[in-house]
Amino acid sequence: MLFLTILLFSYSQMSQQIQKTTANGKEMLSNPKLVVVQGTLNVVMKENVTLSCLSQPGSPPVRYTLFKHNQQVSALNRSDSSPALFPLTISSASDVGEYKCKAEFNNSSGGKYSNSLNFTLIEPISKPVLSSPTSQAKKGQNVTLSCFSENGSLPITYLFFKGKQTISPQKTMQKREAAVIFLFIDSLSDFGTYKCKANNSFPNNTKYSNGFNFTLAEERSHSQPLIISLGLILLLLIIGFALAIPFFVIPLYKAKKFKSTRPSIGLTSTVYAEDSENEVIYSEIEPVKAEEEYINFPVIRREEEKAGKRACSTVYSKVLIRD
Repeated sequence: MLFLTILLFSYSQMSQQIQKTTANGKEMLSNPKLVVVQGTLNVVMKENVTLSCLSQPGSPPVRYTLFKHNQQVSALNRSDSSPALFPLTISSASDVGEYKCKAEFNNSSGGKYSNSLNFTLIEPISKPVLSSPTSQAKKGQNVTLSCFSENGSLPITYLFFKGKQTISPQKTMQKREAAVIFLFIDSLSDFGTYKCKANNSFPNNTKYSNGFNFTLAEERSHSQPLIISLGLILLLLIIGFALAIPFFVIPLYKAKKFKSTRPSIGLTSTVYAEDSENEVIYSEIEPVKAEEEYINFPVIRREEEKAGKRACSTVYSKVLIRD
């Protein structure tokens, strides 16, 4: 059984060797291998890179052709077993993408294709901006800090500092968005200068942000709202009184002054008569005030003789009011 297994394995190896040999004795080509021998797949503008394409085994001469997006870029003939080297210069965004190479014998159809390589154009990042929704804070408050670089190839890695000390693990952002951290203001030592830095795969391109400082918010006393309310009420009262003067106070004062200057005249009558049949009519007078004076003067009235009555005299009083 073991002998049969060894025999079958030997036959398989011989069959593969026969398939690799053409009728004219040339060894058949295998799929070539495309690798970067100078530079990396992450490229920057104006960068030079070199690709190598080689088919092993393969009997020379062999023709190697480089393609970008299925379009021919360059072709080389090799009369030995050395690889074909294709130098490239990344001069624009159209120079990045998928590359492949093809190996074939001269004056023959067909051929074998290599693996694909994809170049990615990386851009340097811009200076990040450090910001917060609030610039004032007080002890015991939670605040946030965000760091954002508008330009640069993704991913971008951010790191936050206070002074020269890091205050959080680095954050790598795969999308064009800001890195955010949360801080708790526990003491006055937390009111310092904060910064962040950003970098990406672009070589030697670390950028630092502007400095950001939190200021201590003033503590408001509980009586302050009450004082403000009382001040507003007082102000409204003053405004209301000022508006009421021309409409109520002045007319009321004028009416009172007019009444005090109006003369009041009353008549009192005193009759000296011996006859009880004489009738005396009294008029109503207003009460005499302390500042009022009155004057008595007599008036003698004689009745007609035919009435059969005696003459009588009446005393009248005239009241004068002085201001």
